Amino acid sequence: MVKIVPFKGQKYEDIVKRCTASGKPWEDPEFPATNASLFNKRSSPGTIEWKRPTELNDKPHLVVEGPSTGDVSQGQLGNCWFVASCANLAQEKELWERVLPDNKSQDWDDENPKQHSGVFHFRFWRFNQWLDVVIDDRLPTHNNKLVYVHSKERNEFWSALLEKAYAKLSGCYENLDGGNTADALVDFTGGVAESISLVDENYLQDFEKKKKLHKDLKKYSERKFLMSASIKVKSAEEMEAKTDVGLVKGHAYGVTAVKTVKLGAAGMLAVFNKEKIHLVRLRNPWGEKEWNGAWSDGSPEWNKVNEGQRKKLGITFDDDGEFWMPFDDFCSNFTNLVICRTPNKSYLSLHRTWHETVMISAWKVGQGRANRAGGCINNRETFLLNPQFMISVDSDSDDILICLTQPDMRAQQKDNKTMGFNVMKVEDNRKYRLHTPGQKVIYSTFINSRSVFEKCTLKRGRYVVLATTFEPGEESPLMMRVFSDEGAKCWELVKETPSRSFMSNVRGYPQVVSKITVLSASGLQKQDHFGGGADPYVYLKWDNQTTRSATIDNTLNPEFNFSALLYRKKPQNPIIVEIWNANVVKDQFMGSAVFMAPVDNQPKQYTSPLHGRGRNADESRSGSVTVVVHTTNDLEAF
Repeated sequence: MVKIVPFKGQKYEDIVKRCTASGKPWEDPEFPATNASLFNKRSSPGTIEWKRPTELNDKPHLVVEGPSTGDVSQGQLGNCWFVASCANLAQEKELWERVLPDNKSQDWDDENPKQHSGVFHFRFWRFNQWLDVVIDDRLPTHNNKLVYVHSKERNEFWSALLEKAYAKLSGCYENLDGGNTADALVDFTGGVAESISLVDENYLQDFEKKKKLHKDLKKYSERKFLMSASIKVKSAEEMEAKTDVGLVKGHAYGVTAVKTVKLGAAGMLAVFNKEKIHLVRLRNPWGEKEWNGAWSDGSPEWNKVNEGQRKKLGITFDDDGEFWMPFDDFCSNFTNLVICRTPNKSYLSLHRTWHETVMISAWKVGQGRANRAGGCINNRETFLLNPQFMISVDSDSDDILICLTQPDMRAQQKDNKTMGFNVMKVEDNRKYRLHTPGQKVIYSTFINSRSVFEKCTLKRGRYVVLATTFEPGEESPLMMRVFSDEGAKCWELVKETPSRSFMSNVRGYPQVVSKITVLSASGLQKQDHFGGGADPYVYLKWDNQTTRSATIDNTLNPEFNFSALLYRKKPQNPIIVEIWNANVVKDQFMGSAVFMAPVDNQPKQYTSPLHGRGRNADESRSGSVTVVVHTTNDLEAF
């Protein structure tokens, strides 16, 4: 269970009790009604008066007739990224109620609105915990109107108060001027944000790719994932420039629905009509300036949709900033898309269930092996000194989501560090930190974003994720989140080699380490009546320890490519490679080979015929096995 932490130690219930006892509305000492809470660099554009909602309306309420996208209109801050996220949040009641807890009990009493304590609290997800942010209800106004976010309903204040709580979390209102939609969506949900470049990924030209994207977005919309779209600007002059089709550049639009709409008649005739249109609904945080192309408000294309479907879609032609557009036009006009996934972790759900692992670590400068701030792979001598995380996939394959996050630095007025991660395939039994690079599987982009996200499918085996800043020597806490479909095990790798302890002094401490890769076997004896003759796997034995490979189905000539690290206390004893046939009832021994593996600073390849085992060790068995062995007395060699 993710814990809830009072921001700045302020507890909502305690403050309400004190205000109720004193009969005076609260004034927040941590976020006072002064310019310090408004700006850190700018000066006031005019006369700002801080007023409570009871001074602006006779019957104020947190929410009027339920939250909706129309409750959130942008004010005099360049925070469309935040406002678009709020509009998304307003559509999902369960998520909205998590951010605005106990919203009914927090509300004003119609009969005695001025007896309210003037205290509200909101919750935002940061670094695997929900921060409970308490504010007073004094809001910045000019000429008796709210300066910043406001609702179209003059007596509705949830969006204005939510913005104030977020400004407090961020240091001041000015710190919300310019930002990343993905960050706000994650703060509202505790999800993971994926950024997609519609241009770089070539969705417009690739029909199959575009078709899959629409299908995915429709599914994400149904699963209540929050989404946003924008048009990238190439210069400062382009910022908030309006295009010929009514869209605004550099502006975050909330994606509020993704639908496939049937065209033509209603009723029984609709069964024979196969013509459809893929549509996307978006909302401009300004509450105005909409798309003016096909399927825009009042366009003739809507005559092709029967009245029942229009009602089902909630079609209105108000100039409220919300509009529909064809998916093809969406892909050709917008350049960037943000999807905030809220991976389902409920086993009672019909949707896919994800297993989540959260690991908190840090980039920290130190001496020698204690250094954990090695920089990206360009810094080859220090790259592997970064924090390392293991993903162990025990199924044939597993869909994996990886998200690397650094703390939000807005309140400190500091920039995000440029960061990313590399995923490398390693030995199937690795337990200790990586000292030489493994086989590259995927790598993320390096970006100065609060979070970096990648998704991939990993086959059975073990993988090390290296989280790095771009430059070496940069310090910061970090959080690594891994979601897996099949339940991959994840943990941070801390130890360099096996630990010395009292028991290791008694039982012996490893003298050498051998890296062995069983490449293949050939000419194995047929054992199964059906299929390819056998389902072989490798079983390794050394120093009373064992490990095994995955099974290769239906073959007498398996390609294993199975690697393991063997920390050996008695280097004079051999490494034994056994081949077994997997069966439902009882596995069958197929043959073994013995390798002495002396210390040698170069890897060597051997092919050995298979023999029996135990008393029958001299008995020849059908087939041979090929391995590569590298043994060294440097326990940090691999």
